[in-house]
Amino acid sequence: MSAEELEQYETEMELTLYREYRDVVGIFKYVVETDRRFYLCNQVDVKARTEAGDVYFEVSMTDAWVWDMYRPARFAKNVKVLTFKDVNVEELSPSDLDLPKS
Repeated sequence: MSAEELEQYETEMELTLYREYRDVVGIFKYVVETDRRFYLCNQVDVKARTEAGDVYFEVSMTDAWVWDMYRPARFAKNVKVLTFKDVNVEELSPSDLDLPKS
């Protein structure tokens, strides 16, 4: 596979992922962003934990959708993420869900 074919494949996968996101965003209440992934979910709980002087975050999500084009199944009933980096949680409002149709 040439570099151009690989780039075209990845572009098509990203477009497919965006279309899926556009189709499912309306069924979720929260957007969660970690250093490695972007999630949509209906419940989220973030706890700061300390161990040996280091602080990390434990993020638990229920009914989640994962933005990851290489993942065969993007829906997950329960997700738990442990991270030393920032976690951003936003509650979606109905106006946030108005996406372009094209």
